[in-house]
Amino acid sequence: MAFFLLALAIKPEGFYLKIILLQNFFSYPMKILIQLEELTLLLLGSYAFQLTGLSWWWFAGLFFLPDIGMLGYLAGEKPGAWIYNIFHHRGIALLVFGSGILFEFQAFQVAGIILFSHIAFDRTLGYGLKYEKGFKFTHLGKIGKN
Repeated sequence: MAFFLLALAIKPEGFYLKIILLQNFFSYPMKILIQLEELTLLLLGSYAFQLTGLSWWWFAGLFFLPDIGMLGYLAGEKPGAWIYNIFHHRGIALLVFGSGILFEFQAFQVAGIILFSHIAFDRTLGYGLKYEKGFKFTHLGKIGKN
């Protein structure tokens, strides 16, 4: 008897579904496993936002706000990487969210959820934390054609 796993893979050019034979799951490319993990974290972030009771327009409107960190690249590669990474570090997202919980401040809770969700979305697409060499060099590998 064979077991199957339905996987949603996300690439910059779009979504596609794959049926993975479960016996081959652990030999499957690491990139797909990371994408599935990050997609799960994006769903977790979406669920956390739903618990806030706010309109989904807030989620949609704020979702790409962390990309303001790309403006750091106007100052050069090194400051650009540092500023981008501040806006895309999951630990910072969790600290912001935790501060919102601790101080019962919903704006911080929402900011943490948005950061967390946005980071998971970016990582699902292969955009990781940046190295100082340039925007294309991430902890997940080089962006673009190799």
